[in-house]
Amino acid sequence: MMDHKQTTKTISLEQYGIKNAKVNYQLSSDALHEATVEKGQGVTASSGALAVNTGEFTGRSPKDRFIVKDAITKDKVWWGNINIPFDADKFEKLYNKVVTYLSNKDLYVRDSYACADPSYKLNIRVINEQPWMNMFAYNMFLRPTEEELKDFTPEWTVVNAPGFMADPEVDGTRQHNFAILDFTRKIALIGGTGYTGEIKKGIFSALNFILPVFKNTLPMHCSANVGKEGDTSIFFGLSGTGKTTLSTDPERSLIGDDEHGWTSENTVFNFEGGCYAKVINLSQEQEPEIFAAIKKGAILENVKMDENGEVDFKDSSITQNTRVSYPIYHIENIRKPSIGENPKNIFFLTADAFGVLPPISKLTPGQAAYHFISGYTAKVAGTEAGIDEPLPSFSACFGAPFMPLHPTKYAEMLSAKMKETGVNVWLINTGWTGGPYGVGNRMKLKFTRAMINAAISGALSNDPENYINHPVFGLAMPKTVPGVPTEVLNPKATWTDAAEYDKTAKKLSDSFMNNFKQFEEYANQEILDGAPVVK
Repeated sequence: MMDHKQTTKTISLEQYGIKNAKVNYQLSSDALHEATVEKGQGVTASSGALAVNTGEFTGRSPKDRFIVKDAITKDKVWWGNINIPFDADKFEKLYNKVVTYLSNKDLYVRDSYACADPSYKLNIRVINEQPWMNMFAYNMFLRPTEEELKDFTPEWTVVNAPGFMADPEVDGTRQHNFAILDFTRKIALIGGTGYTGEIKKGIFSALNFILPVFKNTLPMHCSANVGKEGDTSIFFGLSGTGKTTLSTDPERSLIGDDEHGWTSENTVFNFEGGCYAKVINLSQEQEPEIFAAIKKGAILENVKMDENGEVDFKDSSITQNTRVSYPIYHIENIRKPSIGENPKNIFFLTADAFGVLPPISKLTPGQAAYHFISGYTAKVAGTEAGIDEPLPSFSACFGAPFMPLHPTKYAEMLSAKMKETGVNVWLINTGWTGGPYGVGNRMKLKFTRAMINAAISGALSNDPENYINHPVFGLAMPKTVPGVPTEVLNPKATWTDAAEYDKTAKKLSDSFMNNFKQFEEYANQEILDGAPVVK
């Protein structure tokens, strides 16, 4: 599946306004790795993976993400702090400055595509200033065959210039870095940042507009896998909740770990050709499949290594957001092609650092829509500057920074899918039990896996007698789960101080309701009824 041959096709970038560039077209992963090392931009780890430092930015910069406001977007995009409008004339001028900057340089160009389902295929050309960022594009997007490349016509173009610094006063940006989508020109323009995640999230954001508006397809920030019986499971969750870990299961075939579409034919397809996993505290024992994927062809970002190239996965001195990018075929048990049918279970993953939410609970359609729009997890001390105690964090649809439409649009599509397919929806707390962060302990991964396996296998009965409702959130909590101690299932019972639990639960429910006020006027009664029951 991996092809290290150099393609014989050559292309010009003159049509983009890039003049006299030396175009390194469709280089193999090996060649890009070598070029990175030769330029002194990366080193080879003991595993064979390429290790790079992304520089000033070790994560996305949401306040510097813009969408050009034009005839296509002006009446459809949910404008605000997430989708920030950018003037079309200013985009044109900034684009011209970027392509002038890229002229006369060595550039790396890759033709690829997104969406594994041929009916939704989006051809993409990625133009990179740096070889390792082009290797990232090789890993993360789907790879055309030599035959497909012969008459390849890109629909979207990613222009990626990390060394170009914008002048905010002249260019209309907030600071020197930017990531801008232009739906008329079909360009994702990225500059001033070496964080590769901006490349994949630019195309994901574009698809989150294109698919629901033009294709009647629900885009999802989720992972997905398929069982031996052909049943598909979907895992929604924000960074650090276990989305990649829990979907990478030796007993089930991986469809993908981050971005998918759910079609009107009730198939689920991967947008990508690779995985981009957090590696902070990664261990071979806990996550063997991901650990084994870190080999030649993978790119490690912002990790610390010793003089022998051994990575210290516990070291967060550069960032908590240490990452690895690898092509999906580095995972042995994958679905080919990356399409699943028959969705049976949806899991909303949250890392509740307050220790309030149950480790597993079953949601009604109204609760599912409410929690989907809320997109809750918690930030813990040390993950960001200034955070010294748990903070609730809400990201609508478990991916607000990438959702150009109003969150209720996606929630309504999900609710319709749930009713149409009879899919079960579960809330899984991969966070704390026995107290909040600093007092309790993180839920054991083996227990979380046992709960998910029980839900998928049908071992969790639909009989209401087998459930009790959470007193504050109204969620149906199973009384027993095979392989899980009964005392773990009811979070209040794990606390030594029941009154303190009630106080913390009430505080968290207030956070949910305060966050949801921004959506109330757009939500129907069923969704509103999914709110916490203690007001």
